[in-house]
Amino acid sequence: MPISKLSRRSFMSFVGASLVAGAAAGPALATNEAQATALIEKAVADINKVISSGKPVNAMIKDFERIFVKYADVNILARSALGPDARSASNSQLKSYTKAFQGYIARKYGKRFNEFVGGKVDVVSGRPVKSFYEVKTQVTLRGQAPFEVNFLVSDKSGQNRFFDMIIEGISLRLSEKSEIGALLDRNNGNIDGLIRDLNKAG
Repeated sequence: MPISKLSRRSFMSFVGASLVAGAAAGPALATNEAQATALIEKAVADINKVISSGKPVNAMIKDFERIFVKYADVNILARSALGPDARSASNSQLKSYTKAFQGYIARKYGKRFNEFVGGKVDVVSGRPVKSFYEVKTQVTLRGQAPFEVNFLVSDKSGQNRFFDMIIEGISLRLSEKSEIGALLDRNNGNIDGLIRDLNKAG
């Protein structure tokens, strides 16, 4: 895979993870287009601030995890990644798994921070799509032409939250579903084993 495409994908997965907090059912419409766009504008401002902060990587990872929880529908993302197995998990297992999932996402992409320094995300527009809002952004990385990334926003959790990100046809939610599924298979479907692995992964 070309380095530029890998860098784009890793950058936006990182940003998406930081934005991307609920039930497993489909998302509901955000309050309105302006509010959906404002949510991503605030999240993007926080992301850009961390990117340019110059903090050590471990400190940045903690910052991104806080942003993740603040702006994302973490429960939908985590349960979607787990798939049908979420229905057989106990409440305590789901709680532990969701916490492990958000930490895993923050570490997984946060460790690649040096690739993202000098990058930025700018909000371009927002529009209603079916039962949610799509907010388009333009991403600029050092030495690369700008490219478009779409953030999907709904209020399924009771507040407007980001529940997926699409870059070059790749869905963060579906991508992580594949990763979590592989980890679960390695644990022969054991949720507790998956949680232990997630706490060490990334």
